[in-house]
Amino acid sequence: MTAEQKTIAFVVYPGLTPLDLVGPLQVLSVLAQMNPDFRTVVVGATKDTTGTDTPLRIAPSHTFDEVPSPFAVLVPGGTVPTLHAMSDENLLAWLRTAAESAELVTSVCTGSLILGAAGLLEGRQATTHWMFRDLLAGLGATPVARRWVEDGPVITAAGVSAGIDLALHLAERLAGRQVATNIQFAIEYDPEPPQGGLDWANPPYGDLKPLREHTLREGLAGNPVLLAKLLAHA
Repeated sequence: MTAEQKTIAFVVYPGLTPLDLVGPLQVLSVLAQMNPDFRTVVVGATKDTTGTDTPLRIAPSHTFDEVPSPFAVLVPGGTVPTLHAMSDENLLAWLRTAAESAELVTSVCTGSLILGAAGLLEGRQATTHWMFRDLLAGLGATPVARRWVEDGPVITAAGVSAGIDLALHLAERLAGRQVATNIQFAIEYDPEPPQGGLDWANPPYGDLKPLREHTLREGLAGNPVLLAKLLAHA
């Protein structure tokens, strides 16, 4: 690392959703390859390998202590383990400290709930996975139904794959539209899902409601105060 480099730190905690992390990490790692002004690191409480919500296991490149003041932060989401992480005081304390000097504080999917638990969404507009968006009000935020929401230095993205869009937006913001377009070509990001676009007028809320209920019940079983706070505004 050179003194001029801007560090983009991707947060790891047990049980996260890999695509939330790896999608934007891939985009912004290409940015760092193209532009030596930036570097990407993956930070966690330790460098030990940890599980995700898939069979994949990952290991941070740095500890929180080694990256106290990053230029930008990205927090991935998940389900039950992410709600557990909302009570991880070591993680929350690092986020609060990092946010004091970071130019960008970002999240993907339910990673915004962790930002909210750290007190970083108070009075801001924010988004998250559509199934959990209403819970943001319990963290002092105004929920917004957009692919990503920018409010000052805080940028939150919607569910999972939205992290790639967020990262391309960040690449354009940091290095210009042409660089972001080059990155999009480099990763060949040109979605054509077999099922076509999503019908947001008819989301399968009933089918997925048990997943939401399980996530809240199991994820916050040890923190009934926080659970009540979230549900009071849902």
